[in-house]
Amino acid sequence: MTEKEKCAAGLLYNANYDQELINERMTCKDLCRDYNELRNSEEENRNRLIRKILGNVKERICIEPVFWCDYGYNIEVGENFYANHNLVILDCAKVKFGDNVFIGPNCSLYTAGHPLDVKQRNEGLEYAHPIIIGDNVWLGGNVVVLPGVSIGNNTVIGAGSVVTKDIPDNVVAVGNPCKVVKNIE
Repeated sequence: MTEKEKCAAGLLYNANYDQELINERMTCKDLCRDYNELRNSEEENRNRLIRKILGNVKERICIEPVFWCDYGYNIEVGENFYANHNLVILDCAKVKFGDNVFIGPNCSLYTAGHPLDVKQRNEGLEYAHPIIIGDNVWLGGNVVVLPGVSIGNNTVIGAGSVVTKDIPDNVVAVGNPCKVVKNIE
């Protein structure tokens, strides 16, 4: 089983020394750099390049620079998607955004994690678990979403929250760790 196959299966894998994964990350990061250096007025080039970076993209999306991701092909973006400046997505596993998702500045979504066992961690092993963001979700500024988390439809995550566990539909959730504080009617 290759390191990429282990990653896709949710197993521990080595991303640090596997040449296939290193090459894919370098290619993606070069594309991200090109995207980040485009002028905002170069809308056609921005749209073309973001579609080259991301795996599956609907029609109306806007990601303000700067934007970084690891592979790009693991990211699916729904219709009417907006991400403010400084979005980071470590997409070692799938990251799926529904329709009408709005992301504040300085947000980070991490599918990658590292073992608690120091020996495994020092060997460069990591794991990756998918992140799913539903329809009509708003992530406030400086939100961090950790591996394996799902955020339900029509949900708002307050600024500065660290989302460590699944959040249901139709709620406002805030804090570190992020917890539901209010239902949305």
